[in-house]
Amino acid sequence: MSRESTAVDGDTETGRLVYLNGPRDIEFREYEVPSPDPKAVVTEVVRSNVCGSELHVWKGDHPLQDCVLGHEALCRISDLGDKIKTDSAGNPIEEGDLVAPVYFQTCQSCDYCRRGEFYACENDYEHTGKSPDKWPHFHAPWGTHYYIYPDNHFYKIPEELENHLNVAAAANCALSQVLFGINEVGVEYNDTVVIQGAGGLGLNATVVANEYGTETIVIDGVDKRLEQAKAFGADHVIDFRERETVKERADRVNEITDGVGADVGIEVAGVPDAFVEGIELVRKDGRYLTMGNVRPGHEVNFDPGRLTRKSIDITTAVEYDPWVLFDALEFLAGTIDDYPYDQLIDAEFTLDEIEEALEASENRDITRATIIP
Repeated sequence: MSRESTAVDGDTETGRLVYLNGPRDIEFREYEVPSPDPKAVVTEVVRSNVCGSELHVWKGDHPLQDCVLGHEALCRISDLGDKIKTDSAGNPIEEGDLVAPVYFQTCQSCDYCRRGEFYACENDYEHTGKSPDKWPHFHAPWGTHYYIYPDNHFYKIPEELENHLNVAAAANCALSQVLFGINEVGVEYNDTVVIQGAGGLGLNATVVANEYGTETIVIDGVDKRLEQAKAFGADHVIDFRERETVKERADRVNEITDGVGADVGIEVAGVPDAFVEGIELVRKDGRYLTMGNVRPGHEVNFDPGRLTRKSIDITTAVEYDPWVLFDALEFLAGTIDDYPYDQLIDAEFTLDEIEEALEASENRDITRATIIP
């Protein structure tokens, strides 16, 4: 059987995957489970979560189309390439081990990788964006199997997380992104950090900022999210339903910070207006990290002079250096008993119920869904 063939022999093992044929047009497809190249790994998906990015792709509001869906995943190794003896951190691995894969590749050859800017790899989505008709078919983890390419990093799950599989499955997205972004923007001990949004990114940002020894302020307008922000250690919460204007919210931040403003602002709301507001929440000569606005083509009125006059440094982050996932797993292992991470996943669906999971996520009926193949 050629690697480009989509025919499935009745005597071979097959797997299923979720394919996006167009906006809100999902198909289930079946393909032969591949054998790995010498430096690749074939895995069985244990669970994969529904992130906000999948909602954007599903609705056609994202550059990715004609692809297999999913990126947050926990997988069990089913077939190791002949040359694979360890994970990307050098830990010995074998078939049956649980691993977390980085969802994008680091090609090692583009201009950015050659400069050591692996988070900006020019070919990051080369595999993820492939049609499932192309071998090895299972390019993303919404399915029964997932193929870890030679240029994809992956890490064995620490023992402390083996009873927290939902948490481990989410490590390669929100927590890794937050760890990378917070280091890039330079959060320091005793900073005051205002976080716009209490979704998955926002709650993880709250935990990391807490562990860095900062004072945290979280802004949201959903009761459950505000409650979770407190449970995840937020020192202050601001309900934007009660403080309806930017000025009211900025005044509250100023009250908390003795009239100065936050040292660092973190935008994880994914709303363009939040960027404009963030400039008003941060002090002069402060730092501002934006990670939530990842969808091109969504514009907002903005006064650049306001930003310049306040001398605010802007940092953006949309991916991370691949070894940050190892740090994220270690961070989780060390803090798993200190925060209610398991509350971040509050609904479970089968693969056949994927559209229900997407609709419930879009309607904010749930915080985050996990998918069991």
